[in-house]
Amino acid sequence: MTENTPPLEGTPLIEPSSTDHPLYEQVVEACRTVYDPEIPVNIYELGLIYTIAINDANEVDIKMSLTAPGCPVAGEMPGWVADAVEPIAGVKQVDVALVWEPPWGMDMMSDEARLELGFM
Repeated sequence: MTENTPPLEGTPLIEPSSTDHPLYEQVVEACRTVYDPEIPVNIYELGLIYTIAINDANEVDIKMSLTAPGCPVAGEMPGWVADAVEPIAGVKQVDVALVWEPPWGMDMMSDEARLELGFM
């Protein structure tokens, strides 16, 4: 599929995560230690982590977004996520990519994040 080809109907906008991998929960917890400096909620609960894919070689591929493309820490945040995940025992490699599709929206936040930010 090329970049200009629209996704097939029924194709998920966000790739599924490797939720059954033994390292998955540890990676999620590591992502929860990273905060957007402008918002007092971790990036996982904000819904900025779209996909955590872990292969059989324990290589972690994370796709994430930001609340806005002009975020002042856009160039730094993927490194913060990689730095949080790399120390996990068993992780061989971490790649973090910023993606803009689908665009982040407030509906992607967890109930915990909504409560913390006063939206509930």
